[in-house]
Amino acid sequence: MVLWVFGYGSLIWNPGFDFDEKIIGYIKDYKRVFDLACIDHRGTPEHPARTCTLEQSTGAICWGAAYCVRGGPEKEKLAMEYLERRECEYDSKTLVEFYTETVTSTPIVTGVIVFTSTPDKVSNKYYLGPAPLEEMARQIATASGPCGNNREYLFKLEKAMYDIEHEEEYVIELANEVRKQLDLPEEVKALLKPVVSRVPVKSQAHVSTRQRVFAS
Repeated sequence: MVLWVFGYGSLIWNPGFDFDEKIIGYIKDYKRVFDLACIDHRGTPEHPARTCTLEQSTGAICWGAAYCVRGGPEKEKLAMEYLERRECEYDSKTLVEFYTETVTSTPIVTGVIVFTSTPDKVSNKYYLGPAPLEEMARQIATASGPCGNNREYLFKLEKAMYDIEHEEEYVIELANEVRKQLDLPEEVKALLKPVVSRVPVKSQAHVSTRQRVFAS
């Protein structure tokens, strides 16, 4: 038995666990959205970051990377324990079918695990829901946490999608709006307050070889 995991956010460029195979491909009937709060990596409980989750959408496809872990139960257990710690703000694990560009009619792997979140603000405290593009961009431009700022996450995702040759209009549009926010005059920026968290507070720049700029 082997473990397969689909990454559609930071797992694309930074899996962080020991794997045996990586395949670029996509899943069907899901789309990537920036509707999930992150309060411990690139945001804080007071000012959460916005990170990727998946939204069911008939006919949509979501490109990313599938990782295979072989080597027995212990290796699979270590990988899953790491992922569950890292993806702690996702409240569900969904099994999906995984397709590649060369084989579109039938999945090349079934039973692939993907971390998802319940789109309900009552039952899922980390679900922020959709917002106007400008509001999301302002939140991403200003949020930061122990692992870095929120905009770096978005710009790295934009570059990762470019690197796998499946750029996404939604990601590009959001990244460009964040750049606009960062280019605002300082006196205007001072008037833009970070988005306040809806999550209960707990106690406790690159240029590609094709000359595309991914950071401000």
